[in-house]
Amino acid sequence: MAHSDRSTAAFGSRLLGPVDESSGMRRLRVQLLLTIPLVSANLAGMAVTFALIGFVLPGPTIFTRELLLLDVVATPLYSALALLVGMWWGTVSGLRALRWATDPDQVPTEDEQIAATKVPWRLVLRQAALWLGGAAVLTPLYGLVEPALIPKILLGIGFSAIVVCANSYLFAEFALRAVTARVLSAAPTRRRRGMGVFVRSLIAWMLGAGVPVTLSMIVAVWALVDSSVSTARLAVCVVSLGGATLLFGLLLMMQTVSATIAPIRGVRRALRQVEDGDFRVTITVYDGTELGELQSGFNHMVEGLREREQIRDLFGRHVGRDVAEAALASNPALGGVETEAAALFVDIVGSTTMAATVPAPEMVAILNRFFDIVVDEVEEHGGLLNKFEGDAALAVFGTPAKLPDASGAALACARAIRRRLDDTANDFIAAIGVAAGRVVAGNVGARQRYEFTVIGDAVNEAARLCELAKQDDLLLASGNTIAAADPAEVAHWQLGESVTLRGRLTPTQLARPRSSGPRGGDIRPGEQSERPRSDGLST
Repeated sequence: MAHSDRSTAAFGSRLLGPVDESSGMRRLRVQLLLTIPLVSANLAGMAVTFALIGFVLPGPTIFTRELLLLDVVATPLYSALALLVGMWWGTVSGLRALRWATDPDQVPTEDEQIAATKVPWRLVLRQAALWLGGAAVLTPLYGLVEPALIPKILLGIGFSAIVVCANSYLFAEFALRAVTARVLSAAPTRRRRGMGVFVRSLIAWMLGAGVPVTLSMIVAVWALVDSSVSTARLAVCVVSLGGATLLFGLLLMMQTVSATIAPIRGVRRALRQVEDGDFRVTITVYDGTELGELQSGFNHMVEGLREREQIRDLFGRHVGRDVAEAALASNPALGGVETEAAALFVDIVGSTTMAATVPAPEMVAILNRFFDIVVDEVEEHGGLLNKFEGDAALAVFGTPAKLPDASGAALACARAIRRRLDDTANDFIAAIGVAAGRVVAGNVGARQRYEFTVIGDAVNEAARLCELAKQDDLLLASGNTIAAADPAEVAHWQLGESVTLRGRLTPTQLARPRSSGPRGGDIRPGEQSERPRSDGLST
């Protein structure tokens, strides 16, 4: 790929690093992004559980002498043990399924792809198992001392477990985006295995609003059933759970929205690059939902645009930019139109001898240098290089793109080519002829295969002038071309004798650039040119 998104936000966040990060740094980054948020989420969950059971939920208090041993020893001991087990079981052991990702060149097998997509769910299940273990261990211990604490402990642990597990999934999905991108690139046609945007949003609603509101409803029912629950205790519960709803709801919504808009932002940035004409851009597909399909679809679209632009560019190189633009802008058909235009014909002198004596690779190099100068100057002066004919070329000015001074442009182009050839070409000589007049320009050929061409007396005259220039001054133009040009360009030319060119009935007045004299023999006015025609020219 000529260009790819290697910015530090390639995966939707600068925390995830660049695409071309080393495998060792990538592994360390993923390990930290999994361990630190998961441990922080569990510590926050433990704090919320302690606050709910100790201060918010109605029922007996846990701060009694009989429960001191459980409060000081059993609960902290299990919490610390669960954290240590969770760090090893949840992250270190869980990442064993991603060993293949340490090799940047390894393509994961189908089993490895499936295992990689299941890592977030496995982390959630392991987190849930540890929280359920805490409920299974601590609830009976507290219940043996005070049975009325059982619903209180179950509600507190259950609320925190749900919130922590859901956050753990979102954290794991975020941290493993780089791995997900590798999986999706290895199997672009595989159906996405991650939860969809709808399910992700539903979970955010459930945890941010559904669970706290449900717990508030349970507390309200509890207060109706148990007359010992005071109004003050009920108010504390409602205020605390309402605050938790606002806080956790905001955090979860921020996580969900961030995970949703990150791929969209990436596509939007890439679209701006495409709008600016950069078809080399690609975006990293790292989302396992419908948004990942959007990312992949964008890449396929740009690939198609890139191929189309390559075809367009090749088309323009083969037939000329103006012809290509005209063909793409309308429905081309066979036929032509009559118009005023100027023709420039340029041909290498003695090419037949050169082809017989110069090695083929060297001859090709000479032709390429020659045509490079010709094409550069023709395009610089607004013309169209219509045909390459062996060692010769035909350029037209004024069609298909109109020019205010086609004759002047052709004459200026001829002088520029002559000047550059004189300065740089010491191993070959080229002659140039320029003529202007009425021509027929259009598509000629068969319905299945045709090309844009220009035919008419001006084209033939330019070819004959080029033929004559080989034995004259290497650059000749017709008097009609000089008469049709702008005075500023006319000042660079000097009219001379008239000759009857081969194949024509009327004399043509010759014009040469000023400060140059005849070369290769003089031709007097009225004398007919009978010099051999150049290679590749038709009568």
